[in-house]
Parts: sequence; structure tokens; C-alpha cells
Amino acid sequence: MSQNALVPQNIEKYGRHYDDHSLLSKLKSVAAKAGRKVIYNVLLLYYMLTDAHIPLKHKRLIVGVLGYFILPIDLIPDFLPGTGFVDDLLALLYVVKVLHDCITPEIKAKAESKCNEYLHTNPSSPTATTKG
Repeated sequence: MSQNALVPQNIEKYGRHYDDHSLLSKLKSVAAKAGRKVIYNVLLLYYMLTDAHIPLKHKRLIVGVLGYFILPIDLIPDFLPGTGFVDDLLALLYVVKVLHDCITPEIKAKAESKCNEYLHTNPSSPTATTKG
């Protein structure tokens, strides 16, 4: 897979790999290995996808990057220790940055709460609010 796979005009093509069940299943299976930053950003985008106020053009971008996340073999295969989720994180952060103005406090709160659930963290602990 070429590095051009992550440029914005190409990320939407990964949308064919997206479905809710696959995403939630992947989150459960990789949460600890992928880390808080990856999981939190996936959840931010997931909750944006479920928000009726997010425009369809943004949702296509979200579905594409979440489809990319679901794929186990991508630019850097997810099973590689220490580096497997770097490409996923870069793609997620790009889309979060592009759509930053659409992220509401409610979406952030839902993502934080569910992230704590996946990572078995106490919401009042200092690390629970750290996104990295």
C-alpha cells in the first residue's frame, strides 16, 4: 500500500471496510494495545458519525478513516509491536483536525466516557483525561 493511501482525496475509499460491528469489535480487541490516543480519536469520530448535525460530506470522510482503522493490514500492519497503530493515528488525527469545529462538548464527553470503559480507567484518575 502506497503512502498516497492516506492523502485526503483517497481516505474515503476505505469506507467500504466500515460497519459498526467491525469497528466496535476491533476497539474491544485492540484497546489496550492501541492506546488512549487512538481509541479516544476513533470514538470522537464514531460519535460524530452518529450525530445528525454532521454534514454528509464530513461523514464520508469519517467512514473512510474508520474503515482504514478497521483494516488489520494497512500502511503499517496493526500487529507490529510499538508501531502498528502509528499510521492509523496519523489518519485519525488528520480527520479530527479537519473536522475540529464540528466536535461538540457532548461528543467529547461520550468519547471520553466510552474510552475509559474500553481501557478500564477510572474517570476521575489523572490519566483518564490525558489524550496521549
